[in-house]
Amino acid sequence: MKQLMILIMAIAIGIALYEQSKPEKNVYLMVMALIVFMYGMMRLSAKTPSKNQDKEEKDVE
Repeated sequence: MKQLMILIMAIAIGIALYEQSKPEKNVYLMVMALIVFMYGMMRLSAKTPSKNQDKEEKDVE
């Protein structure tokens, strides 16, 4: 699933960069590609543990 999300994000950014290089840009397509990329980053970073997780667990005990 992680590899699929990274692939989708890479394709979205590729589309946005390609669209940016055109003389007449499609803003809606670029915004959708950016939304897909940001959603993918949110999903991937949600699984990364916090730096302060150990400190928070010690405070609870």
